[in-house]
Amino acid sequence: MPKRTVPYEDILYQDLQDPEEAAAYLNAALEDESEKGTETFLLALRDVAKARGIGRLARETQLSRESLYRTLSRKGNPRFSTLEAMLESVGLKLTVQAKPQETKVA
Repeated sequence: MPKRTVPYEDILYQDLQDPEEAAAYLNAALEDESEKGTETFLLALRDVAKARGIGRLARETQLSRESLYRTLSRKGNPRFSTLEAMLESVGLKLTVQAKPQETKVA
């Protein structure tokens, strides 16, 4: 009898419906300091949006579905207001923190 598997996306999207999980997921994506860091964050934001439902997100943000798909594409470049509206819709907010200072050894 073959094993039944569940696509990881199903579990991921279920987990990302929780704002705490979504915040941790997006923060982990922001830690990518490679040249693809922005792309990593946009892919993570796309996952959070899909977990919420693109149609629902479009209604709540008053943006068109097409605009959201374009914003969340690999080449997307969301405006600050779009990013802020999307995050608010999924129960998140954008914050900034000071980078930890490196201790210098004398």
